[in-house]
Amino acid sequence: MALGPGEIVLLPRNDLHLMGSDLGMPPVMSSEIIQPPKNGGLFTIRHGGNGACTRMVCGFLGCDSAESNPIFATLPPVLRLSLEEGGAAEWIRSTFHYAAEEVAAGRPGSETVLAKLSELLFVETVRRYVENLPEGQTGWLAGLRDTHVARALALLHRDIARPWTVDELGRAVGLSRSALAERFIRLIGVPPMHYLMNWRMQVAMQKLRETSASLAQVAEMIGYESEAAFSRAFKKSVGKAPGSWRRSHS
Repeated sequence: MALGPGEIVLLPRNDLHLMGSDLGMPPVMSSEIIQPPKNGGLFTIRHGGNGACTRMVCGFLGCDSAESNPIFATLPPVLRLSLEEGGAAEWIRSTFHYAAEEVAAGRPGSETVLAKLSELLFVETVRRYVENLPEGQTGWLAGLRDTHVARALALLHRDIARPWTVDELGRAVGLSRSALAERFIRLIGVPPMHYLMNWRMQVAMQKLRETSASLAQVAEMIGYESEAAFSRAFKKSVGKAPGSWRRSHS
């Protein structure tokens, strides 16, 4: 993939990659040329010489359990965003240039500026990817283009503990039970209640890892009537009882 000025590349699943002016040259591990920050600034990488100077800004977003996250699962290995295209191009371009100056100057707070910019760029890139999905595309993001499926997803995520049924969800989005189920399976790949169970397990893992809530409290948070029912569902989905999973991921 040849890149020009004002273009951004995202690797949603952090795949190994080469970057350079000539990919036929022997690669150098980034860890060998990363320079530690000075005076509270950011890490920098300086490499090469003799050729024209190219300046790049690199950043990353961290995400727990990315391998089972519905957004990452449906994104391609590489996403490309041009700062010269689209209605939001001007604010992205000006913000990115501002961040580049922040990095070059190494002023205090540059790390926070770049972190927030990374989030904005990720959101904008995913938006553009969704807008340009071909007809017939399936997956979580494709489901967002369907008004009824998108509304159903929003309801499930907004009130995860509610004892949803497909009938109730269908009435809420203006479809029959069978019509919603058909659209959901065609676009998302699983029935609505199966999706809800998977998402509940994602939230449960987050609560187990990041909070001190008891198993009974976590069960209530995600819509299970008892700790025993939650434990059975968690073990079936994750392969471990929630207590032992928490101990190994604390």
